[in-house]
Amino acid sequence: MQAANEYKASLEKLRASYEKSVVRAEEELVKSNNLFAAGLISKNQLEAEQQAVAKAKGQVEEVNLRIANADTQIAHTLLEADAEKKMAKIRIPRGGLVQTATLIRFNGAGAWAIGDAWKVQRFFQDSFRRPLPISVFGQGAIHDRWRLDHRNSMDISLHPDGPEGQALIGFLRTHGIPFLAFRGAIPGTATGAHIHIGRPSHRY
Repeated sequence: MQAANEYKASLEKLRASYEKSVVRAEEELVKSNNLFAAGLISKNQLEAEQQAVAKAKGQVEEVNLRIANADTQIAHTLLEADAEKKMAKIRIPRGGLVQTATLIRFNGAGAWAIGDAWKVQRFFQDSFRRPLPISVFGQGAIHDRWRLDHRNSMDISLHPDGPEGQALIGFLRTHGIPFLAFRGAIPGTATGAHIHIGRPSHRY
């Protein structure tokens, strides 16, 4: 949030600078129009001033778009943080499934230990003829930094809405294996879209 707000503030300063450039360019264009009408400058010179105005306005439009994207990022961060808090308060029964716009949580009733990872790996290898794309097996550096206990879990680099992600989720649900599937980044919880196999990582 702090980084996004600082980025937005820097963009607003940049926009103010570009808006001044637009004013100057338009003033020069007015002069050039008068000079062209009097036959004192060529059409090429006039067109150059017109292009300068268009470029200056384009820079303002580009910054406006980047500011809008920053606003969207801030809004999504707030929504995701709120969704995570609400999700933490929900008691999910064994075998229950809860979905939000950003994540899916399945409270599998089956036993799970990271030593059972081979079962998931074999399913994926047999289904897709390639190794399961494990990004983190057990505790990772990012989990240490965020103080999350990830020792009995593994993260899979698959989008939960993709065909491979959907197949993996189906396998996990069929076998009662608990998981969390993230559709995107959630600050302090997930760096991006992936499937977390195991119980939710608790903070320590």
